[in-house]
Amino acid sequence: MKFSTDLLARAAFVASVATFALVYGSVAAVREWFPGPQIRLAYNTVIDISTYWENDLGLEPSRHLVSPGGDPAPERGYRRMPGAAPEPGYVLVTGLSDDQQTSVHVVRMFAQNGEEVYRWPIYYDRFDKEKNPRNVMLHGMEVFEDGSLAVTFDAGNAIARIDACGKPIWSVNGNFHHSITRDGEGGLITWRDETIVRLDEKTGEELSTLDVRRDIVPAAGGEQRGYFDMRTVMPEKPGGPMTYLTDPFHPNDAEALRADMAAAFPMFEAGDILFSLREINMIAVVDPKTGRMKWWRHGPWNKQHDPDFQPDGTITVFDNATGTGRSLIRRINPANNRVSTVFSGGEEIPFYSWRRGKHQVLPGGNLLLTEAERGRVLEIDPSGRLVWERDMRWDADYNLIVTEARQVPEKFFANGVPRCNSF
Repeated sequence: MKFSTDLLARAAFVASVATFALVYGSVAAVREWFPGPQIRLAYNTVIDISTYWENDLGLEPSRHLVSPGGDPAPERGYRRMPGAAPEPGYVLVTGLSDDQQTSVHVVRMFAQNGEEVYRWPIYYDRFDKEKNPRNVMLHGMEVFEDGSLAVTFDAGNAIARIDACGKPIWSVNGNFHHSITRDGEGGLITWRDETIVRLDEKTGEELSTLDVRRDIVPAAGGEQRGYFDMRTVMPEKPGGPMTYLTDPFHPNDAEALRADMAAAFPMFEAGDILFSLREINMIAVVDPKTGRMKWWRHGPWNKQHDPDFQPDGTITVFDNATGTGRSLIRRINPANNRVSTVFSGGEEIPFYSWRRGKHQVLPGGNLLLTEAERGRVLEIDPSGRLVWERDMRWDADYNLIVTEARQVPEKFFANGVPRCNSF
């Protein structure tokens, strides 16, 4: 009888511990209690290493490679449609070098005829000695008339401006990420963590900051909080603070309304900031001095990137439409919130990037599209027809991820096509 009683007691103890662990684990997962974040970090690290071990050992840059989709043609590369008219100018494309003997990031520049005319080498270890250059990805890129570039990196710890030879003009350490844009007033607008930062484009000096949680969420007497708090969990105690989930917003783009375009947006002022928060499907325009949002919209875009002010008073957006297999470029008029589709992928012109991606509305009306997760850049005319496309080919099976493509006019550079005698 004693043996039976002890056995029951032990079983009850084990059952109670298991029940407690189950309940605590469920609550901890929701509320981000220990050891939930630590387990998730360990799990993600194991998955990351097992997926990209070839990259991390320097065998193959698997972090930078994607399938082009479908049945890839080994000879794929640049293809221009007969009779099509590309917009005049140069197209700059970011990514890893296609030279398989190196792991240098580059920005390649192509002429209107599709030929490469220049490339900037981006040596990450000149800006940061701690991160492995193989494990970071060149993402944001801004170009200057003197042939210099400003660059940021995914999973990196630096923003930098380099000359035509890749030599740093200045660099600043920090988790700067995603896009960079010039504001027309000598400033660069970018993200550092969840903070919109304005830097002096000549020196890298920090000029101003606007933090989502500190400056925007509580602005306007707290009335803006409800637009952000869908990524929170209830307080642990009555009256306690709401707790944000991990990476609740995932900011991925910010740009200032330039003075030469401000007249098209009478509801805004020059210097107001247009920004994108991927995880809550939000784009918004905010007063950088007060944090008050002057306009905002959740969707219909899903996991969007790269909203841009346009000269006609509208805003265009790269709608990743994650999970649908078909990305879109949308246009919204902030004066009346009417949304239209500028371009969408289809059977004739497949177009889908479940994450990342950029677009540029060119002066003549064509669209320059960065299909990041298939390693492809394409130009589309106003009627939706393909003008040209370029697979950023790595080998017979893979393309290189493209994080940005940018077109500049033929006479953009003050001294013609950049040159470097140090290569």
